Amino acid sequence: MAPTNRFGCYYFRDRLSPTIAAPSLSPHEDAVTNGGGPNIMQDAQAKGLENAGFLLFIALVTLALLFVVWPFAAPLLWATLAAIMFQPLYRKVLGWRKGRESQAAGLALLVITIAVIIPAFILGSIVVGEAVGVLTAFREGAIDVSTWPEAVLAALPETLRAPLADAGWNDLPTVRERAQDFVEQSLGLIAQQAVAIGGSVFGFVLALGVGLYVLFFLLRDGSRIGPQILAALPMPHDIAVRMGDKFLAIVRATIKGSIVVGLVQGALGTLTFFIVGVPSAILFGLLMAIFSLLPALGPAIVWGPVAIYLLATGEIWQGVVVIASGVAVIGMADNVLRPILVGRDTGIPDWVILVTTLGGIALLGLSGIVIGPLVAGLFLAAWSILAEQRGVVLEEEHADIEETA
Repeated sequence: MAPTNRFGCYYFRDRLSPTIAAPSLSPHEDAVTNGGGPNIMQDAQAKGLENAGFLLFIALVTLALLFVVWPFAAPLLWATLAAIMFQPLYRKVLGWRKGRESQAAGLALLVITIAVIIPAFILGSIVVGEAVGVLTAFREGAIDVSTWPEAVLAALPETLRAPLADAGWNDLPTVRERAQDFVEQSLGLIAQQAVAIGGSVFGFVLALGVGLYVLFFLLRDGSRIGPQILAALPMPHDIAVRMGDKFLAIVRATIKGSIVVGLVQGALGTLTFFIVGVPSAILFGLLMAIFSLLPALGPAIVWGPVAIYLLATGEIWQGVVVIASGVAVIGMADNVLRPILVGRDTGIPDWVILVTTLGGIALLGLSGIVIGPLVAGLFLAAWSILAEQRGVVLEEEHADIEETA
């Protein structure tokens, strides 16, 4: 009885019974029986072209999506950062409402709104009000900055006045003009930002609504979205996991170690200025919180000139209190709080943080406070992983050379 295997036995049936013709084979079957040949190469080329086309399609669709959502890039960014920072809060609420993820996310969002967003609006309105008031006082002549340089120079000892005179700082009219322009421009910038926000109330409310809406879903689904993104990245999974861990570490370090510490230092500075009677203490405290984002320089950019002015104008104890508070209280807050909050495990040098923070602010505004150090951290992490891989390759090559020798 003739075998029925299609590929292996028709040859023998054809030899035994020439009148029975073997069925025709498809191109794929013919390639298998004849060992491949040009058909396999053509199939491989077609498959490679299809893959390249699919990757190009993914790139174009990704760029199109970024273009569409770009008007809401800032709300989406801050919603993502808030979801990362407040994920422990969501987990704690979820522990009380087991199995009810949507309710837990809603309650966590309510807490964030009451504890963070509303106080931020109140503080912002107070600061803007003070900035506008001080700017109005400058323009109306109620505050005359032009007399400050003379008072400061007259109070300085002769050993300091001589070098300042050599540097051209004894040209008081020029110094007065520059000081007046600098103060008015600084306060005017705050006022302009307030007017810009007020002039586009609908856009601001829409961006805030989008951010809160996205934050709700990121809180609820973030634990599933993160692993899916890491799995989809076109890189080895272990490297993707390391980069993801680095991303989270830098975000937490930037927000906890910079924003939280900055707010603490700003609050301490505001309290100090209230004690010594400096006007617009909240405004100066906000400036101190902003400058605290700069490593090595920090709040001293604000309290230093204030202390010098107080000492130069004869308010000795007030100037001494500002200096003591700046060095012993405000300056030590960073050294005490930052290791407690996040530690110093981000692996980014201070000078890199300074440059990338300033560059990020110049390019992206407030979002650059996080984006700048984040890009620097991922850059350093990626090159560190590459160096590790090359080190392994070099060690293997060295071992092979020793074996052959």
